[in-house]
Amino acid sequence: MQKKIALVNDVTGFGRCSIAVMAPIVSAMKIQAVIVPTAILSVHTQFPVYYFDDYTPKMRDYIKTYKELQLSFDAIATGFMGSTEQIDIVIDFIKSFKTDHNFVLVDPVMGDYGKLYKTYTPDMCEKMKELVQYADFITPNLTELCILLGREYPGERIALEKIHQMCKELAKMGPKYIVVTGINLSKTQIANYIFSSDDSEADEDDFRIVIVDRIGGDRSGTGDVISAIIAGMYMNGHSVYESVKKAADFVSKCIRYCEENKVPNHYGLSFEMFMGELVEKN
Repeated sequence: MQKKIALVNDVTGFGRCSIAVMAPIVSAMKIQAVIVPTAILSVHTQFPVYYFDDYTPKMRDYIKTYKELQLSFDAIATGFMGSTEQIDIVIDFIKSFKTDHNFVLVDPVMGDYGKLYKTYTPDMCEKMKELVQYADFITPNLTELCILLGREYPGERIALEKIHQMCKELAKMGPKYIVVTGINLSKTQIANYIFSSDDSEADEDDFRIVIVDRIGGDRSGTGDVISAIIAGMYMNGHSVYESVKKAADFVSKCIRYCEENKVPNHYGLSFEMFMGELVEKN
């Protein structure tokens, strides 16, 4: 039977982020995308003007339909949240649909470069810590890792040993796999740090590192692409390391194309050019 993933995220028309990238990516991997919108935007918030429709008042009735139909999912992936109430709704969604046979991936879209996003509040940060308890996977950047642990942001350059200790601490909250994305190793390299508390995924150690070349600046929606590929690869039977490696390599290829073709950073990744590489062979 074809696998299904529930994508709990905002729907943005232009700008290549959130469900607009996650749904086609998992579809290319032969997985059915089931959408649970948190907000509707014409373009994402890095554009000078945008239309924003908070979907919080509609989410409970929207989700109620899935409950009444007794739908089931092979995975649940969450992204952008706009309020503490919304996070509560998503926690209830996970409680209703989480089983021993599926997994939950949480991308805690909270901030970057040591600062919270403008839409985030201290109350939302505390509520996000509750959501993390239900995650099997979590994909924070360094800023989000620090926020979840109540630590001061150390700057972009940090020893990997320190990240390892922080991951071990975060794993006590519930996540089995932690992928710390976008770590600046140097001016030319970026690392994704994979921590696993699952003995079947670990080699001699409980961590692995995927390193890629730094190409250009940050691009909107990159985290959504990474989350979607990790979830899709893992659903299709690949290891956590293979899933993260595929995501990192795919994003690097997209960024290189964007740089060569002068695609504006806030236009996101031109992932459409390489979708064929995500199609499973069997």
